Formats: sequence, C-alpha cells, structure tokens
Amino acid sequence: MSNLKEFKISKLPAPPSFLKLLGPSFIILGLGLGSGEIILWPYLVSNYGLGIIWGAILGITFQFFINMEIERYALIRGESIFVGFTRLSSLLPYWFIVSTFVGFGWPGIVASSAKIIASMLGVANFQIIAIILLVLIGCVLTLGPVLYKTVERFQKTIILIGVPSIFIIAILLASKQNYIDLLKGTVGIGNGYVLFPQGLSMLTFLAAFAFSGAGGNLNLSQSFYVKEKGYGMGKYTHKIKSLFTSTSQEIDLEGTTFEENDENITNFNKWWKLINIEHFIIFLLTGTLTILLLALLAYSTTYSNPGNEAGINFIINEAQVIGENLFPAMTVVFLGLTGLMLFATQFAVLDSTSRIISENVILARPTKSGAGNIPKAYYFTLWAQVIFGISIFIIGFSDPRVLLTLSAVINAVAMFIHIGLTFLLNTKTLPTTLKPSLVRQAIIGIIFIFFGTFSAYSILGNLF
Repeated sequence: MSNLKEFKISKLPAPPSFLKLLGPSFIILGLGLGSGEIILWPYLVSNYGLGIIWGAILGITFQFFINMEIERYALIRGESIFVGFTRLSSLLPYWFIVSTFVGFGWPGIVASSAKIIASMLGVANFQIIAIILLVLIGCVLTLGPVLYKTVERFQKTIILIGVPSIFIIAILLASKQNYIDLLKGTVGIGNGYVLFPQGLSMLTFLAAFAFSGAGGNLNLSQSFYVKEKGYGMGKYTHKIKSLFTSTSQEIDLEGTTFEENDENITNFNKWWKLINIEHFIIFLLTGTLTILLLALLAYSTTYSNPGNEAGINFIINEAQVIGENLFPAMTVVFLGLTGLMLFATQFAVLDSTSRIISENVILARPTKSGAGNIPKAYYFTLWAQVIFGISIFIIGFSDPRVLLTLSAVINAVAMFIHIGLTFLLNTKTLPTTLKPSLVRQAIIGIIFIFFGTFSAYSILGNLF
C-alpha cells in the first residue's frame, strides 16, 4: 500500500524483568473465558461427557502458536499486524472490517452474562440488564485515561479472582471417578465413545474448538496489546488515550524496526524467550487449567441432567447443584462469578473489535491525517457496537448460545484466513534471522490445514 510509510529504524531495547512483561496474555485469555471456557465446552460436557475435552486442549494449544506468530510481527515491526497485512494488499482491511463485525457484532456474550445475573437477582427480563452492561462497558472504556492499562487491569483482576474460585469449587465437588473421566477425556475416551459422541453436531464442536482461547480475528488483537505494553519495538509506539481525559494525540500506524546486528539479534532472542514463557504460563497453562476445571465442574454437577440442552440453562443447573452440595449461598456466588467473568469477556471483546475495525477503516481509506483519527475512530466504533447490541435486545433477542455458536463457526473460517496471512507475512517479509523456525513453520502449516479442512467439512456437511 503506497500510502504507508517505510519503517523507521531504531535500536531494539533490552527486555525488562519477566514480571514487567505480564499483561497482554491476561487480556487474550480473558477474551476466551466467556465464550469457549464458560459456555461452549461446559455445555458440550454437560450433554456429552468429558470424552470431548481433548478438543479444547488441542484448540488452545493451536492458539498458543498462532498468537506467538502474531506477537513476533509486532515485536519486530512495532506496528499492528493489520498494518503488515495492508502492506501485502490494500484490499485486506475490508475483509477484516466485515469478518470482525459479522463474527463478534452479535452480543451473545453479554446476553449470557445478563441472563445469569438476571437469574441470580430473580429478574425476568434479562435484556434490560444486558443493555445496562453494554452502556457500562462503553463508559468505562471511554473514560479510562489510557485504554490499554484500563483493559489489562480489569482482566487481571477478574482472572485472579475467578480462576482460583473455580478451582476451589471444583476440588470440593468432583469425585475420584470424575477425575478419572477427565484424564481419559484428554485422550478422547468418553462414556461409550472415542473422540466424537453420537449426535454431536460438527458445527457445534467447531464452534467450541475455535473458541478454545480468543478465536477469530480476536487473536490478531494480541499485536495491539503487546505493542502498547512496550514489547520490543512497541516501545516507540503511541497508546490510545481517552478523548475526555487527555490532550490531542498523534498516533502513527506505521512502526519502527531495527537493524540486523549482533546486539539487536541478541536482544531479540532474549525477548522471544521471555514472551514465549509469559504466554505459555498465562495463556496456555492457565487457560488449559481453567477449561479443564470448568468442564470438570459441569460434568460433576450436571452431566446427563434434564434441561441442559436449552440455551445456557446448564449454568443455572450447575449453580443449583453447587448450592445443594455445599451451602445455599454458593448458588448465588457461582452465578455472580460466572456472570462477572462473562461481563469481563464482553468488555475485552468490545475493546478488541473496536481496535480492529477502527484501524482497518483508516487503513482502507487512508488520508494525510487518518492515523491521527484513530482515537476518534475507536470510540465511534465502540459506541456504534454498543448501540447495535442494544438494538438487538430491544427487538427481543433471547438465546445467547445460538448466536455464540454461529459466531464461533464464522470465526473458525476467519482464523483459517488470518493464520495463512500471518504465515505469509512472517516468512516472506521478515529478515531471515528473525523468521519462524522450520519447526514453527511446520506447526503453523498443520494448524492452517486443520482449520481449513475442519471448516469446509463442517459447513459443507450441513449445507448438503
């Protein structure tokens, strides 16, 4: 794209201590909690048992490698991966605008949060609560002085409260046989089946697989977060600040890169090692543990119980069983906890989709002052999505899981496309010494083929 400037050149800074790197992976983990971890996988387990949980482990492992290639580009180039895609083709921003909105514009996650909170409070009309939550998210994101810090702190808080709480509840309720079934499920051995139970829709399984982690174009937003955290050449980027609590902002879309000399290559290798460890511990290890615990909890409380098939009723059933087996107040505690975690996911999703759509709008129609309009474009996109979500609830939307499943299938296809683009970008445009290793290239190639084959099989199998 001719309107994009060439990279500026500067020195790659040495990495800070490990603890100062923590942050971006909390956000990307939070993006997946509300869809796959809390709803789709526990829903499947409550109806089909733990023999399918291997899919969740494989899915989040795939996303670890996908996310690291996205981080690689931002670390080296100091710009979002969307700018890199636009350097490949000026038509790609249009795809990311459409696929992001279609994949995440429907407010299924906040609807789930509202439905659970409404059940906890004894309110019949959950749509009113959903509208209040959407407006609250819009206000918090708009008024937070530095956007990245607002999102990071919120996600860290929710995860550090939610994951230990789920761990304690699961430990208290699960039996020895439940743990045996969980262990067998990690290799695909279920109750009377291997890998896939009879009656399980491939579309539903693909939806859960795609949301084992963030899913869809949300994975690509990792490039925003590592850049604004200051990873590598992200040190030279500008952060989005509130329109109301800051002065005017000058933000460049184009990044800063570094020369291939001994010092920079040494620093890159240090960065690469540290950020792999950070993402492994926070995203892959914590994410896998969370999925397994939530699945174990669903299995030990609601497996084969009547009423699990409808919407997200299995969560209500879980809460009731937890209260009966521990003490009544735990019903409310569990509903509040899951409702809050779902709210946190919608919070992060709205931030990510607003970043993606607004930046790609500017990339699609570049002007001399376009980059400087990023904050305005972000907040316009944010509130447009809030208003769209409110409109959906006003017209009577009532089943969160249906929209989450449809959204996840669309996002599986979107992942197939962006995995291929990221592979192309990193292998064709990065210097030889900084490209992914042959092992990583092989892994990404396998993931690309997997998503392509699985998406085609699931979609065509339901059309014909």
